[in-house]
Amino acid sequence: MPTERIKFPGHDGSDLSARLDLPEGPHLATAIFAHCFTCGKDIPAARRISARLSSLGIAVLRFDFTGLGHSGGEFSNTSFTSNVDDLISANSYLKARRMTPSLIIGHSLGGAAVLKAAAQLDNVKAVATLGAPFDPEHVTHNFADALPEIISKGVAEVSLGGRPFRIGKGFIEDVAQGQLTPSIGALDAALLVLHAPRDEIVSIDNASQIFLAAKHPKSFVTLDSADHLISRPEDAEYAAEVIATWAQRYIALKQPAPPPGAPEGVLRVSEADPAGYLNDITSSDGHHLLADEPLAYGGTNKGLSPYGLLSAGLGACTSMTIRMYARRKGWPLDHVSVDVSHNKVHAQDAETSVGEKIDTWRRRISLSGKLGEEQRARLLEIADKCPVHRTLERSSTVITELVE
Repeated sequence: MPTERIKFPGHDGSDLSARLDLPEGPHLATAIFAHCFTCGKDIPAARRISARLSSLGIAVLRFDFTGLGHSGGEFSNTSFTSNVDDLISANSYLKARRMTPSLIIGHSLGGAAVLKAAAQLDNVKAVATLGAPFDPEHVTHNFADALPEIISKGVAEVSLGGRPFRIGKGFIEDVAQGQLTPSIGALDAALLVLHAPRDEIVSIDNASQIFLAAKHPKSFVTLDSADHLISRPEDAEYAAEVIATWAQRYIALKQPAPPPGAPEGVLRVSEADPAGYLNDITSSDGHHLLADEPLAYGGTNKGLSPYGLLSAGLGACTSMTIRMYARRKGWPLDHVSVDVSHNKVHAQDAETSVGEKIDTWRRRISLSGKLGEEQRARLLEIADKCPVHRTLERSSTVITELVE
């Protein structure tokens, strides 16, 4: 996916470092991703979710909060409220670029911040949280031993994830007052709560409290055995898939007209995991699926293989063609199912060199309904007239060009 490295002014005017992940095809909508406490915009979960959404045509802005990562400002002067204000600044930046966000996603304390911010942003139509605390003050358990020093001296250095951070008294006082119930109740947007039951940093009861405080439409999805940082690739992939699928119900993704010479539009295939073979497949009318290879061939088996997709096309086209014909004739066809298998076999006919392998698809068609024998025989003949069948039987031309 194309990515712009950008900076925009945060709540106090400091430059915030950000990445704007853009769709390779048409830009249909925009989202903001807010990272967890003392994390950053480049954590694996953020990258994976951004990649999946961009494959659907949704641009994603992910940025470092003030004083973190490559952003300017002093972290010791920040607070929960400043995080919320940074999110509002990000929203303003995107609106100025005519990329008004309709989706906002937050991880951990970033999830609490998006709940607070979204209540103030009437352009946001959907909000998703991952492992978010119901009470922002929950974050102080990460440095509980340093609280007396912070309160008495106004600031103290603490170690979080092996890195030093200066936490100010203002942060402690601010999170203590960061009640989310009014903001969650005031959300004029759909809410998706994702949380892992075994989360040892933010317990699952936080998700319950957020869910109960929200009005409909709202959804809850468990992340099962994921850790708080959603560090395992398969967990980040699952969260991304859920958010991407859910968001399409609440965000208008208006597809552009197909280009000349491509009546069904352009189908885009893009690597989802360069370390394996997983690919995102997105059609120009918004449909999405996965392609992969089986485990035995070095894949992760998260989608149909390329030949599996080809077989699916043959089976679907066969079923549709039979249904279309029976409907036109008014025949009592109740149900069609098509089993398709693919193999490479040695050619036996005279037109092919001896020993050369050719592709063979085998279809087993089941027709239910009060059909006569002649009707069943005719529908079997019609199956051979399906367009994909004809395409496979005759030679096709594939034109390939390298795009600079």
